[in-house]
Parts: sequence; C-alpha cells; structure tokens
Amino acid sequence: MADPVTDALPVRRIIHVDMDAFYASCEQRDDPALRGLPVAVGGSRERGVVAAASYEARTFGVRSAMPSVTARRLCPDLVFVRPRFEVYREVSRQIRAIFARYTALIEPLSLDEAYLDVTEDHAGIGSATATALAIRAAIKAETGLTASAGVSYNKFIAKIASDQNKPDGQCVITPARGPGFVAALPVKRFHGVGPKTAEKMTRLGIETGADLRAKSRDWLLATFGSWGGYLYDAARGLDDRPVRPDRIRKSVGAENTFFVDLRSPTDLLEALDGIVETVWPRIEASQSRGRTVTLKVKYSDFRQITRAKSFAEPVVDRAQFAAVGKALMLALCPVALPVRLLGLTLSALDQAEDAGDAQLGLALE
Repeated sequence: MADPVTDALPVRRIIHVDMDAFYASCEQRDDPALRGLPVAVGGSRERGVVAAASYEARTFGVRSAMPSVTARRLCPDLVFVRPRFEVYREVSRQIRAIFARYTALIEPLSLDEAYLDVTEDHAGIGSATATALAIRAAIKAETGLTASAGVSYNKFIAKIASDQNKPDGQCVITPARGPGFVAALPVKRFHGVGPKTAEKMTRLGIETGADLRAKSRDWLLATFGSWGGYLYDAARGLDDRPVRPDRIRKSVGAENTFFVDLRSPTDLLEALDGIVETVWPRIEASQSRGRTVTLKVKYSDFRQITRAKSFAEPVVDRAQFAAVGKALMLALCPVALPVRLLGLTLSALDQAEDAGDAQLGLALE
C-alpha cells in the first residue's frame, strides 16, 4: 500500500556535515600538549563565556555559551585557550573546497557546518551515503580533523541525523525510515524548540514527534502561531526547503534571561560582556560584518524595548561591538525597573555565497 507521507517526499539527497568540536579540535590538532585534555576555547578561568568545548570537557558537562566560572566549577582542570579565528576560517576554506569537489549546491551555516545537495552525482560516486563517506575521509586526510554527517531526503532530518553518531560518525535516514525516525525524537531536538518551548509542549502533553504528529494543523497554528505549520510538517518528516548556495544571514545575535533580575549598571554591563563573548564568535564564524548594533531589554514587568545604532561602515571588531552595546545600555541607566533579559544583535550584514550547477543523478544509498 502506498504511504501518503512517503509519497509526498521530495527526491532530494541532502548531506549535513558538522565538524566535531571544531574550534577545540583545531587547538588540539595544533598543540599536541592539549590532546586528551578538557579544553575550552574562549573565556578565562575568572570570566567570559565558553565558545567551544572539547569532547573531554563535554564529559564533565561543559558546553558552549556556558559562563566560564560554571565550566571551571564542573571541570576544575579545564584548560582555557584563546580563540584563533584566522585559523578556523582557513580550515573552513579547506573544507569548503572539499565540498565543492562533490557539489556546487553548498549552504554554509557557519565555519563548521553546511548543507550539501548531492541529488545530482557531480563526482560519479553513485550514492549520497558513499559521497558523505568520501567527504569525511577527505576532510580527515587533508585537515587532520573529523566530521560527522547526516544523510537524508531533506534538511530537517539530515541536520538531526548528523548528531546521531558523533563524533566521527554518519547516519543515513531514508524516506521509508523518516516518519518513524521523527516520531521517536524528543521534541526538544526539533530545530527551533528551545527549553521554554519544550516546557510548554510538555505541559501540553507533547514530548515526542509522535505526540506532535497527533495534533491537527489547526490546533498547532492556534497554539504556536505561524510556526505551527512548520511543526505539523516536521512531525511528519516533511521539509521542502532547498539547499540555498546564495543564503544570506540577516543578523547574528544572542540573548540571556537572568535567574535574578538585574538593576545596577555594573551588573548590567557585566552581563552584556557575557553576551558579547557569545555573539562575537558567531559573527566571526559567519564570515560577515554588519553595520547595525541592536540592544534588546526586557524588564521585570515583561515590557520589552530595543535600541539600535547604525554606521556607514561595518563594525570592525569585538571591542567596537562591545563598546556600542555598552553605550546603548548606559543610555537607559538608571533603569526604571529591574531587567530580566538582555540581547545584543549585529545586523545589516555584508555576506554572499557562491552558487553553481550540478550533474548526473544520485541515489540516497
């Protein structure tokens, strides 16, 4: 009997390649003394935020975007290393050149991950699975680093699959397996479902993809707004987004909701420093520069405001980005009410990707 879900699936063959602990792995590759040790890139023992953590550090619970003091408490022997973005960018260019041998349809998400559409067999390998294996082998041989890959028929599932067998692993989800694979997933692994949304879903009795699939489109739209349409399709393993080589990111930012509301300028500026530590590595990773800095402030009564400053030329470095954010914050001080959330974003980005053509048909497996 025909499966209406599977029959509706597109014929694309998508690979999501994700480097393993990229920044930390680069540091361990280049400094043999760091190999086997728990390493945090970014921050310091006293302050700042972890930009990346090695797998040795992750066994202690250390994660990216974690305050350094928390990371050090979890792992007293954690080694902090200053980031070297010029190295990461150069390795990323090497990896991108490897991708280009197999397809021209490459959508980078950051320095260390990308979607590849290999529906057309540019290299004549014969299957998407074999292509992913070849790409990972080339990355390891030419950079000394490992990558993991997810292979599937759409971007949503390929991205999730790339995380299944990390590090240095690969997972293939065929159209026949897709709906069952998604049904078994915890909803917190769906792209866009953060901790607060996951909590809301739990309160509504939604903990897995199967629970989500049991809800009607109308119910999801009424409960989650326009995002409900995405959830309805994702729960069925459907995603028709193409790989876009010309993908342009419009902004890069981060925000933090505090456990205790902040009021003093000193506390607010210190919190903003932590957000800068999180955002600037993302800006570096996007290989773009922006001209508008936007501060987001949410008060204890949940009233939210934004303040922005734009420039004729791009913001050139972390120091300028931080200084603009602090100036915007100080202009609001003394605050009328305690602050429960701060966010900082760089927008009006200058960024472009190359596009190209592909050849010859390719099977998933």
